Amino acid sequence: MYRPVLLVIAHGSRDPRHAATVRALVRRVRSLRPGLRVEVGFLDFDAPSVPAVLERLAAEGVRDVVALPLLLTRAFHAKADIPAVLREAPAALRIRRAPVLGPSPLLLHALEQRLYEAGLDPADRSSTGVVLASAGSSDPEAIAVIAEIAREWRLTGWCAVRPAFASASLPRTEDAVRALRAVPGVRQVAVAPYVLAPGFLPDRIARGAAGADVLADVLGPAPAVARLLVRRYDETYAPDTCSVAPLARIPALA
Repeated sequence: MYRPVLLVIAHGSRDPRHAATVRALVRRVRSLRPGLRVEVGFLDFDAPSVPAVLERLAAEGVRDVVALPLLLTRAFHAKADIPAVLREAPAALRIRRAPVLGPSPLLLHALEQRLYEAGLDPADRSSTGVVLASAGSSDPEAIAVIAEIAREWRLTGWCAVRPAFASASLPRTEDAVRALRAVPGVRQVAVAPYVLAPGFLPDRIARGAAGADVLADVLGPAPAVARLLVRRYDETYAPDTCSVAPLARIPALA
């Protein structure tokens, strides 16, 4: 059965780790959905660019594309950059734009898996304070989403969860770590970067986590993130056949 091409749109970075991580995630998506053509394009810094990928697809006779922003919140890139670049796509392409990845229970699964890989004992959830460390944004909608994720995540058994931001907004990661040290019942503090790939802002998060007991890795090609990309594709390609469970209904990882 014919399926539209999945075009994963990443921001790009001068840091070579960024593109390498994005490509590792795309490989995992391909392994989950054999037969689905998955391409990746970058808005800046890395190649291929999104326009170059779209031109190539049109030249090959592709007609249908699902464009999936590799973004965790709806901020400037989702609202401005990506719509602008897609408006300039070849007229022969029929493009459906998937929603951004977050929020999603699968991202919480990925965050927790990264914490456990970093050495956190799942049995210590109730005595652990977690900093949900985002890249940050000047967009109030994006900031509100991060705060809501922190509130919802707290309900899954953590002693406390506080949002933090590497840029544009406050508090910073180091401030959230210090604040959690003063919360009654918190015996250790963990930092969970709510970012997809390494780069300048994730490195700032890591420096701010110097006073924490546990620092998780970026989400990267975590299995749950790859499953989320496939889910977003399916929702966009066949929205009447897919549904997403509410955030609080997905149990925490054991």
